[in-house]
Amino acid sequence: MNAMERDLPHVKNLHANAHTANPRKALLGPKLMETLLGYVFLAPSLVLFAVFLFYPLIQTFYLSLHETDPRGRVASFVGLDNFTAIFTSERFYQSLGVTGLFTLLTVPTVIVIALLLAAFTHNPLKGMRIFQFIFSLPVVLSVGTSAVIWMMLFHPSVGMLNYLLQLVGVEPIAWLTDPRWALLSVSMMTVWMNLGFTYIVLLSGLQGVPDEIYDSAKIDGSGPVRTFVQIVLPLLSPTIFFVTIVSIIGAFQSFGQIHILTKGGPVNSTDVLVYSLYQDAFINFRFGTGSAQALVLFTIILIFTVIQFKVFERKVHYQ
Repeated sequence: MNAMERDLPHVKNLHANAHTANPRKALLGPKLMETLLGYVFLAPSLVLFAVFLFYPLIQTFYLSLHETDPRGRVASFVGLDNFTAIFTSERFYQSLGVTGLFTLLTVPTVIVIALLLAAFTHNPLKGMRIFQFIFSLPVVLSVGTSAVIWMMLFHPSVGMLNYLLQLVGVEPIAWLTDPRWALLSVSMMTVWMNLGFTYIVLLSGLQGVPDEIYDSAKIDGSGPVRTFVQIVLPLLSPTIFFVTIVSIIGAFQSFGQIHILTKGGPVNSTDVLVYSLYQDAFINFRFGTGSAQALVLFTIILIFTVIQFKVFERKVHYQ
């Protein structure tokens, strides 16, 4: 056996090791490039989140532990005194109760109305496109525009609502100046304002239900109401779950319509948590207390969201 034949196994082993190492290097390069490219595409979003979300959140937490002057500059460190003042304040619990009642008045109402409208208009019949367009219109209006429109409707002397009440022999109602009616009036406006978005989402969910399900239910002798309640609603539960969470978060964050229509009055009957926060921070210039209230509100919304995911998501039927 000559020297070349003796070295042949070593050469084969070297070639084998090279073939096993090279694929790793060949795969590592493209994978690293894909990861870097992904971070490059994510960079604008990460910058926006850092500037408009993460930094304000950190700054809010920092201010909540300090007392500030009217210019918002830190005056002294007070620790948890701002939180203690909130939880020992009668106004906080009153605002929390108003916010809870406002949420109960708006969220179930808008979901039920939007669900009924979507159920009546999701069939591809002639002329349904017009109704779908009309019911979706509120989504294109801003909070300010919607509030001004309803302020005209609620006007005590020239408003359309009181004019219609007079036609049927009912005394005019002080919609925005009577503590008994103010929150209900703002809730009516909020339901109308949120109806467009909720209707569009639920209509999209209904249109995603296959036609074969309706045909099978009809063959089995199921009527329209029974089909909708026992078959369609379970299939629509992920969409309803989504709009419920979004609507509750939106109700807790409502501010614009209350600021324009009632400014928290009369007699604090519409003084929700966000408006109370606004008054403390930007009217009374107590930015520390306002920041503490913002963190408390964030915690409340987070707790409600977690509870919904832990409890109510069990009843959601994903296809």
